[in-house]
Amino acid sequence: MLDVAAQNGPLFDQLADKAAEVIRSGRYILGPEVAAFEREVADFIGVEHAIGVSSGTDALMVALMALGIGPGDEVITTPFTFFATGGCIARVGATPVFVDIRPDTFNIDVEQVAAAVTEQTRAILPVHLFGQACDMEGLTGIAAKHGLPLIEDAAQAVGTKSPLGPVGSLGAYGCFSFFPSKNLGGFGDSGLVTTNDSSLADKARVMRAHGSNPKYYHAVIGGNFRIDALQAALLRVKLPELEGWTARRRENAVRYDAAFSASGLDENLLQPPPRRFEGHIYNQYVIRTSRRDELQAHLQAEKIATAIYYPVPLHRQKCFSQLGYREGSLPVSEQASREVLALPIFAGLGDARQRRIIDTVIGFLSR
Repeated sequence: MLDVAAQNGPLFDQLADKAAEVIRSGRYILGPEVAAFEREVADFIGVEHAIGVSSGTDALMVALMALGIGPGDEVITTPFTFFATGGCIARVGATPVFVDIRPDTFNIDVEQVAAAVTEQTRAILPVHLFGQACDMEGLTGIAAKHGLPLIEDAAQAVGTKSPLGPVGSLGAYGCFSFFPSKNLGGFGDSGLVTTNDSSLADKARVMRAHGSNPKYYHAVIGGNFRIDALQAALLRVKLPELEGWTARRRENAVRYDAAFSASGLDENLLQPPPRRFEGHIYNQYVIRTSRRDELQAHLQAEKIATAIYYPVPLHRQKCFSQLGYREGSLPVSEQASREVLALPIFAGLGDARQRRIIDTVIGFLSR
């Protein structure tokens, strides 16, 4: 699905030199490399403040904790996402309120968000899934109407643009991940919290350092959510390459789209992902097919990697059974979980490998 070593290979000398520089410096926690990375990535994303944290999951925790969300509160979100989105809401003691997704983009359905707001709602947490922006115009309108903060889960969307502006800049907080498989992947876990509000930025910085301000004085309880200086330094080496990698992902997506659209296959058999906004960065390229499991098995036999994001939506996970959702509660998400299949899209995929994937997919589904 992703050749991380091949992507990092051309940068190896720079990465090794930067790692050695950090090791020699003796500055491993926060410090100048973290500060420099935060400035550079804030400029790239298009936000005033970027706060490096220990993972994308911890970015969500920092945002929820900084906004004071806890027991008795409800947070509206999507069930069709990585577990951390709902898990972090539960970890702070709040209740995730899952609403269904759009069948085309897999992103949260704005009309259902509007209908789910109650007196207990304290935030809306949309996910820019697979690198495509949510309908932020609709979501910001709902948030403004009810005086609710938006927390953007942009873990898969570094560099994604929406018609309103860059994701991660449109709510109270944006939350990003630099897990190695992301478009901008680190060398272990790391993440980022973004905001355009100076007061919220200060709260996030306090939360990532056990709630201390100044050191050893704690008005609030935070956590150990700091990004390692080594991760920040290595991400600085990779950041200038990100736009080029994203451009090649988009080129790969265009080739997939053209080939699948020209295949003549019924939409039920093969549906490529729509690009609703031009700012899609294709962290994943996810098709839909009613023959998903058969197709995946065939591709595996042909030594072609695939992945299923996500086989079980969050409202059907055992740990959330007490919330009372049943099979059929959120039918669009449940159908998507049976039909989605991610194909390789990484920048270094190459024409020959992509052509083989295309021919194998179309050949199998045409039988």
